[in-house]
Amino acid sequence: MKTIPAADITRINHALPFWLSLALVPVAVVSALWGGWWVALMPFASWGMFSLLDAITGRNTNNADLETPESGLQWYRAITLIWFPVQFALLVWLLYYVPRADHLGMIESIMIFFGMGVISGTIGINYSHELMHQKSAVERWLADLLLASVLYSHFRSEHLRVHHLYIGTPRDPVTARYNEGFHRFFPRVLWQSVVSSWKAEKAMLARRNLAPTHPSNPFWRYAALQIGMLALAFTLGGWVGLGLFVYQAVVAIWQLELVNYIEHYGLTRRHLGDGKYEHVMPRHSWNADHRASNWLLINLQRHSDHHYKPDRRFPLLQTYTAEDAPQLPYGYPIMTTAALFPPLFKRVMNPRVRDWRRKYYPDITDWHAYNKALNPAPR
Repeated sequence: MKTIPAADITRINHALPFWLSLALVPVAVVSALWGGWWVALMPFASWGMFSLLDAITGRNTNNADLETPESGLQWYRAITLIWFPVQFALLVWLLYYVPRADHLGMIESIMIFFGMGVISGTIGINYSHELMHQKSAVERWLADLLLASVLYSHFRSEHLRVHHLYIGTPRDPVTARYNEGFHRFFPRVLWQSVVSSWKAEKAMLARRNLAPTHPSNPFWRYAALQIGMLALAFTLGGWVGLGLFVYQAVVAIWQLELVNYIEHYGLTRRHLGDGKYEHVMPRHSWNADHRASNWLLINLQRHSDHHYKPDRRFPLLQTYTAEDAPQLPYGYPIMTTAALFPPLFKRVMNPRVRDWRRKYYPDITDWHAYNKALNPAPR
């Protein structure tokens, strides 16, 4: 493990691999224009190709110099800034073109918008995650627009107001419990994340002596943006376009929650008593330093550092050795696919969770309350 000097990090050639996400756009266009078996190209190009590239390129255990100035990260920031216009243009074109394309049958149309959901979930929501953590109003607005395009605007409130504060505790819906399969996790988190994000914003307003209906509640903005997206989809493609738009949003949300599921599976913070928990450390998130999938996901897999230092921009996120953070055996594309088959996923991950517990918490012998989220909620 070595540190890459700031002078190297700021060069464009270090940033360009993170622009590979743009290659998925022509794949989506080709699948719509040609139809047939080409509609299956998107899942392969995203999940399959980057898993193959992970096997070829291996792991990247180098870390960027943390003294790299913000001004030197412009080529990294640029891909996140241009992504909403790119994704939005693709979505608008597909909503107009696909319902009118005589060469596309119903199954082909559904598969094309499955591919669109892969783009808007794997790339779009991921980039919105990077943008929502920034102080710039422009970046936060871009995050809101990306989330509105998948009808999941409350994710911003849930992520910033709930997940980062309560990760690894019973108050965080997104922390997957030990031995909880994804197909149980998914419906639970869909409902609980809406409730928890609303409660978090309501509490924020209450501290300012404001009612939940106050115009500053971001849920008003969320609703307006999502209604606007639904109206646009109907205008462009009629009822078929509206249905396909909602379908790609569901696929994108499914993609997001698959990632959420594997990022913290079975990892909990020690309860110190009286509703108090230990501070968040790198050991409370699964780390993955697989090179190619981190290009696609702009270092999201360096998740241990993201939760340890949430304000770091993605090119500066650090990786950790197995001594400091638990490690996923494969990158996210393979791990999220495994999560769809709970017996397989548990066979791979449960022994790792048990090893993690023995390593960091050898004094805890009864994990029942942690497994079932029965410890007191954080104060």
